[in-house]
Amino acid sequence: MAKEISREEPEKLSLGTLENWLFGAANILRGPVDQADYKTYIFPLLFFKRISDVYDEEYQKALEEADGKIEEAEFRENFHFYIPKGCQWKDVRATTEDVGQALTHAMHCIEKANEGTLAEIFGDAQWTNKELFSDKLLIDLVQHFSEHDLSNKNVEPDLAGQSYEYLIKKFADLSNKKAGEFYTPRPVIRLMTLILQPQDSETVYDPACGTGGMLLEAFNYVREHKGEFRRLGLYGQEKNLTTSSIARMNLILHGLEDFRISRADTLRHPSFFEGDALKTFDCVIANPPFSLKKWGEEVWENDPYGRNFAGMPPVSYGDYAWVQHMIFSMAKPGGRMAIVLPQGALFRKGAEGKIRSTLLESDLLEAVIGLAPNLFYGTTLAACICIFRINKDASHKDRVLFIDASGLFKKGKNQNELLPEHVDQIYSRYAANETRTGVSRVATLDDIRSQDYNLNISLYVEPVIEEDTTTVAEAFSDLRKAAAECETAENRLKQLLSESGAL
Repeated sequence: MAKEISREEPEKLSLGTLENWLFGAANILRGPVDQADYKTYIFPLLFFKRISDVYDEEYQKALEEADGKIEEAEFRENFHFYIPKGCQWKDVRATTEDVGQALTHAMHCIEKANEGTLAEIFGDAQWTNKELFSDKLLIDLVQHFSEHDLSNKNVEPDLAGQSYEYLIKKFADLSNKKAGEFYTPRPVIRLMTLILQPQDSETVYDPACGTGGMLLEAFNYVREHKGEFRRLGLYGQEKNLTTSSIARMNLILHGLEDFRISRADTLRHPSFFEGDALKTFDCVIANPPFSLKKWGEEVWENDPYGRNFAGMPPVSYGDYAWVQHMIFSMAKPGGRMAIVLPQGALFRKGAEGKIRSTLLESDLLEAVIGLAPNLFYGTTLAACICIFRINKDASHKDRVLFIDASGLFKKGKNQNELLPEHVDQIYSRYAANETRTGVSRVATLDDIRSQDYNLNISLYVEPVIEEDTTTVAEAFSDLRKAAAECETAENRLKQLLSESGAL
């Protein structure tokens, strides 16, 4: 009797298996590729393999539904993303010479076949540069990615997205200072999203979106709160081609479709419009480059959109160009925004001081949250989060909440970390909106005027001074004990030096 063939579904890949496997691909690149550039090559390959496996899965389903009629099964409407013949993963895998050329050809074909959704998504990786990539290295890399099936039956979209986020974090850790341009620690994003509380059917905009983490967290927030998350409109703009491509791949791998990511210089060439005016959004959230130089002052002197409404930022610091662009982009009822800034932007004088005074007198600033140092890649300095609202609640009118969260962090070897419990503590301080010594202060606009619009947190949140209750007798006792320990150590040192012949 013939042995019965098992029809059991293959066991789905676990997140841990996926993470270890994907990071293993980076080990193949060690040597010829700088760690900071791993993302340029690993992410496109992962995305190519994922959509290719899903395409094969969708093709088999379409073929069954078409009773084996190949022509009918190949209709484009059967596929989420269409992959032309000769451009599938299996075609690249079968290539043994000029593998880089085969990869480049396949990726360009896929982009062209899906222009509405995947144009330029694979970035500009130098696959054909044989000084970087020998055929053997690329064959090893393709073979490594071929070890697992990434179709939906094996890997759910959210799991694929989580493993993708894992790689983004891992590569940020490896490249360290070079990661600041594209990666914001996720706990910081979580805090900002908790404060903004995006709702379904609202729009969320990140003008410096990096790899899309802030847009993704807004989506996660709505989903966690049982909202109709697919009605959320997500908009992002990013100057760097590779980084903007990663953002698009990131959102797609999380199962998102209703989003727009534009590649352009936001301060010089904003991308989103309503008629001739800039588009406005319900939530605006960003971690723009700190104190950017050559940020576009030549455009802003006569900005056609009027974004310099509070004043012209200095040439050497672009922080308040980002602030004003974002305020301009949230100018609708209920509009709110959260931005990460270097703390220097809170107190620098000159043009920035004048801009601060205008924004404060307009009663747009709701809260300033000082974070711990060394949380962000690329800088050891302490940053802050500033919250702005078009229409502040009555309890916030003509007031600004200052929060000192500089002591909330986990010490790390190279980078400090904001833990989930720290996020909860900071958010509870924000929600309480109260003055607590050493923790927070609700300052009136008159208080801030008296400080010449200086927003330095230490001017408002007074540190807790612990009273020293040590008696004189206890102090003398401690002194005698310390002197005795010092004498013992000195005698031991003399003994060791004598034994070694040094004395």
